[in-house]
Amino acid sequence: MPQRTVYFVSDGTGITAETFGNSILAQFSAKPRHVRRPFIDSAEKALQVVQEINETGVREGKRPIVFATLVNREVLGIVRSQCQALVMDMFGTFIEPLEEEFQVKSNHRVGRFSDVARSQEYHDRIEAINFSLAHDDGQSARNLDQADVILVGVSRCGKTPTSLYLAMQHGIKAANYPLIPEDFERAALPSLLQPHKKKCFGLTIDPDRLSQIRNERRPGSKYAELVNCHYEVREAETMMKRAGIAWLSSTHKSIEEIATTILRDIRPDRLIY
Repeated sequence: MPQRTVYFVSDGTGITAETFGNSILAQFSAKPRHVRRPFIDSAEKALQVVQEINETGVREGKRPIVFATLVNREVLGIVRSQCQALVMDMFGTFIEPLEEEFQVKSNHRVGRFSDVARSQEYHDRIEAINFSLAHDDGQSARNLDQADVILVGVSRCGKTPTSLYLAMQHGIKAANYPLIPEDFERAALPSLLQPHKKKCFGLTIDPDRLSQIRNERRPGSKYAELVNCHYEVREAETMMKRAGIAWLSSTHKSIEEIATTILRDIRPDRLIY
């Protein structure tokens, strides 16, 4: 799909439009250009984004695709009527049938994050993010009893981004602990993790991929040598098997897939809310 642009237009952050739109686009092999246009919450802004979208269509010779999450009917009307593009009204597609099913009108609230100061869920997520940052890479062993999940694995296997994703998206207090050569020499799970073994989840990675990642950080070091990466991954997997810790490889999985697997296995209650 060369020279094709997809717009995500929203009166909020655009995260909902982009997330949903990307899940649909993932069904196609094409890689169009992505443009997010958030906070389109007035007629004036709608006209500006319409002009941009139409100019893009003229320049590329193909009409753009627009995923829209717009609550304001006036703004949506401008986008739908004046855009020379394929416009998909994502809210209208789902909200109107639900209004009919529930026999009640939606509140038509603009923006996903309204009234965050009053949201306990929002404050819980902030607390989880702070916890995960404080317990990143084994920085602190304090309050591990408060952790929902403790990720273990060799350095650079994806523990930190997974921890932060769990905190930001699910409000999960996720600590992570790197397994190092000294742990392998002792051939046992680190003692500070022993009382929390039921909360532990392991990440592993293909040694070749690990060597590539580490060479980007410390090129030419023993830390990044392929032989050393094979050793560390092998010993880490052996340790996790011995300790009875569930684990998966991050090599070909997205953070979203990894996080969902962890929630399913460690905190299935967090998949129900």
